[in-house]
Amino acid sequence: MNVEGNPAALDELERLGVPAVPAVAVGDRAVHGWNPEGLARLLGVTVSAAPRLPPEALASRLDLILKSTARLLGRVGPDAIDWTPPERDRTLGDLGYHVFRLSLAFADAVDLGGLPHAWFEEKAPPELHDGGALARYGSLVRARLAGWFDGAAPEEYARIVQTYYGPQSAHDLLERTTWHAAQHLRQLAALAERLGITPLEPLPTDAFRDLPLPVSLC
Repeated sequence: MNVEGNPAALDELERLGVPAVPAVAVGDRAVHGWNPEGLARLLGVTVSAAPRLPPEALASRLDLILKSTARLLGRVGPDAIDWTPPERDRTLGDLGYHVFRLSLAFADAVDLGGLPHAWFEEKAPPELHDGGALARYGSLVRARLAGWFDGAAPEEYARIVQTYYGPQSAHDLLERTTWHAAQHLRQLAALAERLGITPLEPLPTDAFRDLPLPVSLC
């Protein structure tokens, strides 16, 4: 169901407690976003849980994903940064900013004990209006996260964070953050290719291994 311009559909999302699309609803139950385990529960099917990577491996992969995102954005010129592909509602620059913001949100959410959906709706501020500025912001985010991971005790990852889609352990949230950033990096690379922008290096596909990524780039 396309909810854009459909008040009844938007009302239904609100009734189900879903902050935004995409979502899957069965009766009065709904799952928001890409959540394989939640979808399995919703449909009453059993799936084999993949081995979960330890926090230190996820942290290393997230850093590699952010590094690759920054290097790619650094090659985006001023004419392309405001391009909005017809199938998306974010500019190329806003999508790049989103990768860094959602990653920074992990540390903020664990520290504060909560993750609001509004953080993921933020757009790039005016001072980050070119690829180079976004790349530098990405470096600051990487430094902030590196410090957080360096100082986090093992029990930190057992903390429960009240996210907009339900309570999650910090370990679960870190996994979700890592594959969320990875998925958007894949999208950025595909969009850059459409614009004839060649990355300095191939995507870090090793960083994607064993993450619950969807096959589609949508």
